[in-house]
Amino acid sequence: MTFDIHAALPAALADRAGAWQFIRAFAADRTEAIGVADGYDRAELDASAARLGVAVPTALRELYELLGRRHDLTSNHDVLLAPDKLYVEDGVLVFREENQGVAWWGVRPDGDDPAVLARYSLAEPAEETWSAWLPRLSVAAVEIVLSEVLLFDDELVEAIELAPEEIERLPEEMRELPFPGYPECEEPGNRVRWFASAELLARYDGGMIVFRARTEDDMEYFFDVVCGEDDDEGEPAA
Repeated sequence: MTFDIHAALPAALADRAGAWQFIRAFAADRTEAIGVADGYDRAELDASAARLGVAVPTALRELYELLGRRHDLTSNHDVLLAPDKLYVEDGVLVFREENQGVAWWGVRPDGDDPAVLARYSLAEPAEETWSAWLPRLSVAAVEIVLSEVLLFDDELVEAIELAPEEIERLPEEMRELPFPGYPECEEPGNRVRWFASAELLARYDGGMIVFRARTEDDMEYFFDVVCGEDDDEGEPAA
């Protein structure tokens, strides 16, 4: 059966079980199926919790147990920290770092599926604070996998500038995914949005759309629709 990302996403946003089911199906559809050796075992997570002196929330444990070793799904661009690299800062259990060290993601170590917070490196360190990013860790896990697959370093990913009013130029079949806008601390008009069709996946953020195509033909189709006909030098027209 063909994986329908639009049909599958609502269940992924509903609870942890739905999130893990979605991630399994999405990985099998867009890259390689998740295997039994792709996660960390409970003993490694127990050791991390003992070292930190705090509980590792259930959703974070399940994320690591399912696919913590699958770097292509978790650390292709930004980095999901290995269990022995987890640390606590300002009462926040930090589990992910931006690839250039300018952002961090973490959770308060309580509850089964806590909200995810983010902190950004600013010119004035005193102004750096943890702010709301996504409402539950399992939802953030879905976002992580979508983003890491989107940003594979190959010829099937591109980025172009696109003003908010130009979103209507996307291919008709490339509908917006019902993903909650984030970061939650931003005004609704400044939050990240996701779009997808059977052949294309895209993230719109800050006037830039990054998209991934299944094939070179799908990529050419995207450019033809969004950017117009190719110019004489073979580059997409402005």
